[in-house]
Amino acid sequence: MTPIIQKEPTGCGIAACAALAGLDYDTARTRAAALGIHAADRTLWSQTAHVRALLTELGIEAVAGEQPFTGWDALPDRALLAIKWREIDGVPFWHWVVFVRTAFDAVVLDSKAALKTNVRRDFGRMAPKWFIRIHPT
Repeated sequence: MTPIIQKEPTGCGIAACAALAGLDYDTARTRAAALGIHAADRTLWSQTAHVRALLTELGIEAVAGEQPFTGWDALPDRALLAIKWREIDGVPFWHWVVFVRTAFDAVVLDSKAALKTNVRRDFGRMAPKWFIRIHPT
């Protein structure tokens, strides 16, 4: 799985779904738009419904509900993580990233364009709040 770079400042949810589906950003953005999902919509990164709808559209099965993050070793092999969680005027916001564990490595795929590398292993610098388990394909 490779990281997909978001082409819009608020496109992390679309990019995370694209990475999980093995699609490029533009294709995922087009599929999202057909569902009425746009990066400019603040609910894309303050609610889970849009990302869940896009995952379903892309044929990716996610477990219902969110689970609290308790540690990196407790994560499933594939998960959407909510990092940079904060509240603004009582509304929660976060940045979507993808966690992937293989037999050889565990990484976070981060879509933020300004990063030196979008394959992250600096787990101590990230503070996930919760995650959505992604079923293996």
